[in-house]
Amino acid sequence: MAMDITRWDPWKDLREEIDRVFDSFFGRYPAIPEQEGYFIPAIDVEETDNEYIVKAELPGLKKEDIKISVRGDSITISGERKREKEEKGKTYHRIEMAYGKFVRTIQLPDEIQPDKAKAEYKDGILIITLPKSEKSKPKEIEIEIK
Repeated sequence: MAMDITRWDPWKDLREEIDRVFDSFFGRYPAIPEQEGYFIPAIDVEETDNEYIVKAELPGLKKEDIKISVRGDSITISGERKREKEEKGKTYHRIEMAYGKFVRTIQLPDEIQPDKAKAEYKDGILIITLPKSEKSKPKEIEIEIK
């Protein structure tokens, strides 16, 4: 019976933990089989004078798989990207795509008008336009000179 001798690396666990922290901070979430069901889509939030525009990367989802809710000054996007059923006779050599349920809540700096929000979904990108409430829009006050 042969035994393999493996050199112990005391820094290996620390390096893996640091990599995990950096990956999650920069929005890179590796999907490994032990983490199936873990999916966090990338999101951009843009602000104009009158509205916020939220863009989410949701490739492979149907619009029926996505739910959007708006409350006060926050928006929640949730859904699920389902994995194809494994077929007998197939061998996977690498699985890197993330699957599973997700929930992203974005806190916006100002209140919005939920009844005027619009959403469109095209080519795997969800774009949500959220008009700012009138009280959160900047107002100019004229200065009177006496």
